[in-house]
Amino acid sequence: MIEDELALFDKSINEFWNKFKSTLSDTSCQMMGLRDTYKDSIKALTEKLSVKLKEEERMVEMFLEYQNQICRRNKLIQEKKDNLLRLIAEIKDKNEKLEVLTANIQDLKEEYARKKETISAANKANEEKLKRLQTSADLYKDRLGLEIRKIYGDKLQFIFTNIDPKHPENPFMFSLHLNEAREYEEGEVVAEEI
Repeated sequence: MIEDELALFDKSINEFWNKFKSTLSDTSCQMMGLRDTYKDSIKALTEKLSVKLKEEERMVEMFLEYQNQICRRNKLIQEKKDNLLRLIAEIKDKNEKLEVLTANIQDLKEEYARKKETISAANKANEEKLKRLQTSADLYKDRLGLEIRKIYGDKLQFIFTNIDPKHPENPFMFSLHLNEAREYEEGEVVAEEI
């Protein structure tokens, strides 16, 4: 029985050994398969990560490029904004000057209209005065034979005939001139007989 037991024990050890060996060889094959699968997975993952890293580097470069473009555009926009503000300030200044000039022109037009009216009134008064003077001169010329002459030294000589009813041809004369004070001064009075 011991032999049976030993044979049984030997048989069970052999079975165990065979199982262990087959399990170990299966496990070894599995381990090698797992190792190869692991290496392939790592290689594929490395390639994917490498591609992703390159894409990310490209995206970072594109981001930096876009950021630089945005900075340049912001700078251009700021310059244009500054120019626009300067132009707006110039336009406001010119509009203010235009308003002042327009007000000055309006004042000058009003002053011109007043002066024109004053001159027109003065001209009308002068015309009326001239008509009265002409009427008076015509009257003196017809009735008293008045003749006015300009003589030397800016003097006016007034000659009257028809003063003496007996001798209407006899002239009577006197002269006037303006002194420095712009007052009339009488010159000599002469009565000539023919």
